[in-house]
Amino acid sequence: MLIGLLTAIAASICYGTGSVLQAVGSRKSARREADASGVTQHGGPNLSSTAKAAMTWEFIVGTILDFIGFGLGALAARLLPLFLSQTVISANLVITAVLSVRMLGIRLARKEWTSIGVVCSALILLATAAGHEGGSHTPIATHWWLLVIAVALTVGGTLAVRLLGARAAILAGLLSGLGFGALGVGVRVLNGVDPFDLSALLSDPALYAILVAGIGGMYLHTVALQIGSVNGATAALVVGETVLPGAIGVLWLGDASREGLAWMAVLGFVLAVAGAVAVAWFGAPEGGEETAQAEEPQPGELAKSSPSGV
Repeated sequence: MLIGLLTAIAASICYGTGSVLQAVGSRKSARREADASGVTQHGGPNLSSTAKAAMTWEFIVGTILDFIGFGLGALAARLLPLFLSQTVISANLVITAVLSVRMLGIRLARKEWTSIGVVCSALILLATAAGHEGGSHTPIATHWWLLVIAVALTVGGTLAVRLLGARAAILAGLLSGLGFGALGVGVRVLNGVDPFDLSALLSDPALYAILVAGIGGMYLHTVALQIGSVNGATAALVVGETVLPGAIGVLWLGDASREGLAWMAVLGFVLAVAGAVAVAWFGAPEGGEETAQAEEPQPGELAKSSPSGV
């Protein structure tokens, strides 16, 4: 349990730091595309714009941290109940919010800090109440359904961004979270891991669900960071990444809380989701003219916003 918790915390730190660095890179690219050549007819970023965002050094470093976080998160998903591992990993929201103050010049209101405090308190409740991890063996049909869901999330999210444009920020964050949630479930049920069996691993649809969900989730998260609030997009991601995998773990995989502490697990889970939703709600106004002003500091103020001058 302790190793799993430390692994999940480390994954959370990697994901949170990576999100802010990706946001820096995405917004730097977005300013270069301010002539509207990098947007669709509905106002959202096109594939070329997103690809350019992914080529900034900040985004590349953030992506490397995401891959490290993915590896640590995959290990945590095998060591802990999903409702605990996914929620602890989703606490990267706190890391994202704190670092965004320094690196993006975002000022968090008291309501946002309170919401972050609620998330932290909820994680403590969850860690205290978490019991044994359930099984990982499920019918192969479930693995096929997971692949179908991963493809649907990726394709549906891409279409939504193209149709809704800048209005799709929170939706893109939510769908990216659902994609990462599907990834977490896929890691948990993946065949051929323990004991290792390469043929079973390569023939398992869950492996390809992991790949599709990971790539789709990364793309949609990048888009959400380009067009919306970094805290709002990340909070929406937290909801999608936490709720569905946690429910699947309890209902189908046998994850459980400690005896007599089910109420604490439920309370912690609800508070974690509510706190994330609150951050998304209160962070939504960050965008438009205020964000533009925050992202375009005067030359004399640039050095104050970040040690690296970003």
